[in-house]
Amino acid sequence: PLSGSDTGIGHALAKHLDSLGFVVFAGVLNKDGPGAEELRRTCSQRLSVLQLDVTNATQVNEAYLAVSEKVTNAGLWGVVNNAGILGFPADGELLPMSTYRHCMEVNFFGAVEVSKTFLPLLRKSQGRLVNMSSMAGGIPLQRYAAYGASKAALSMFSGVMRQELSKWGIKVMAIHPSGFRTGIEGTAEQWDRQEKELMENLPADTRQAYGDEYLLGLRNYLLHLPSRCAPDLSPVLGAVLHALLARRPQGLYTPGKGAYIPLCIFCYFPLWFYDYF
Repeated sequence: PLSGSDTGIGHALAKHLDSLGFVVFAGVLNKDGPGAEELRRTCSQRLSVLQLDVTNATQVNEAYLAVSEKVTNAGLWGVVNNAGILGFPADGELLPMSTYRHCMEVNFFGAVEVSKTFLPLLRKSQGRLVNMSSMAGGIPLQRYAAYGASKAALSMFSGVMRQELSKWGIKVMAIHPSGFRTGIEGTAEQWDRQEKELMENLPADTRQAYGDEYLLGLRNYLLHLPSRCAPDLSPVLGAVLHALLARRPQGLYTPGKGAYIPLCIFCYFPLWFYDYF
């Protein structure tokens, strides 16, 4: 099973795994949406599209029952927790609490719910659990307090589960991609709604401290975000494939240009140097 297959990495990964002959269970937020329709149209009969909102425990359980029915005695080899949301990139002080809660709900609690639900099937096959975290989940990046905190929680969960589940032969991996163009940034309509909520919740003194020019510049940052991201998703797909198939997978993958360098600086240099960098 693979969550978040409507767009971006999840969508590309579902197609890629299907083309390699995998039996793919592509979980989507909207089984009648364009992403789900395209998977049905372009992929083989092996691929099943599952309605899977990871924040909905009923849907997670229904997906588990559907997968259990299909795999029967063959077992389940892998679960890829890919579903995620970015939220409006802004300074941590400016973000409304709803953004923090929503990021944690999807990026962390959703992945934990899926993992816990499917672990009995992975135990049978000594399979793999792959969690799509982020570069922002391993190092502090400005304007990603909510997103980064939720992904850091997911990375820590991955590390602990890697230790705890090893006695059953289950391998757990976290993927920390750098900037890729995935569509996670959302639509202009979503930005408008989040920006409106952000501005309406700002106390007057906070708004004055940051200044209207800076606040309006946040939208500009978001608009230019895709241009700073790599369009080729193949390094991420390759990392997930290695995590699923390698005899000795790495606990942590950092696909993408520059993903490893800031992590090394953060780990091995004084914090003041990392902050300056």
